[in-house]
Amino acid sequence: MGEIVLAAKVTHVPTMLMSEQEGPIKGKRQAAIDGHYEIARRAKELGADTVVICDTHWMINAGFHINANSKFKGMFTSSEFPQFIQDMPYDYEGNPDLGDAIAKVASDKGAYTLSHQLDSLELEYGSLVPMRFMSRKHKMKVVSVAAWCSTHDHDESRLMGEAIREAVEASDSKVALIASGSLSHKMFSNKDYGPKNGTFNIASEFNRQMDLRVLDMWKTGDHATFLEMLPEYSDQCCGEGAMHDTAMLYGALGWDKYTGHCEVVTEYFPSSGTGQTNVIFPVQLPRKLGA
Repeated sequence: MGEIVLAAKVTHVPTMLMSEQEGPIKGKRQAAIDGHYEIARRAKELGADTVVICDTHWMINAGFHINANSKFKGMFTSSEFPQFIQDMPYDYEGNPDLGDAIAKVASDKGAYTLSHQLDSLELEYGSLVPMRFMSRKHKMKVVSVAAWCSTHDHDESRLMGEAIREAVEASDSKVALIASGSLSHKMFSNKDYGPKNGTFNIASEFNRQMDLRVLDMWKTGDHATFLEMLPEYSDQCCGEGAMHDTAMLYGALGWDKYTGHCEVVTEYFPSSGTGQTNVIFPVQLPRKLGA
């Protein structure tokens, strides 16, 4: 029997890569990198062999989609930020059986999902940035789930999360489930981005305060209240990918029945207007949903 052994919400800001390069950002994102190291260390400790990443940089317009290749190898340059992420090599094993199983369970539950095994379907940087750092501490197979959902509602993403859990439990895999995306995601307009409103600032004090309140809810286990406000929070604070990664995470953990007290492993920080963090969600529910 498989199981989700670790769950987390993580940042994937490109400045994490730049933090390891010569220049003005060198060393500035070490706390975020260390958070990824700690998540990977714990995943290794718990015996995780596969990471399922709900990626808010993979945009989809119809259905849900899973990248279930058996091998991911290549060189990545971001079309969004080619000046930040360029010529980044990657080489990871996949878990096609698990990706296919998640798609079948999700479709059976009413969230139409396709699993793809195409050499030309590359990973997006919401998967590649976390894996760049986590793989240094623990080698895991990768399954990537599209989580920038333009026409879907959060209830469908809840079903996807439930499907991830059910498929994992029916498999032989031990899984680290990662929601890869920011909290608030209002970026500075192009004309306002610069030395004053740049890399290390938040675009909205309202967003900062809402992000900090959300972290308090997560730390105290008030997840039911958070889920009630999720649609408005995502809308008013420009949640990345409409926060479908977070809805998937909660679906896997039991939705509003989840009561875990979350652990912030990287303190909240602003990045180019957005709110970022790394947070571990303790996996506390019975292995079978509804048990």
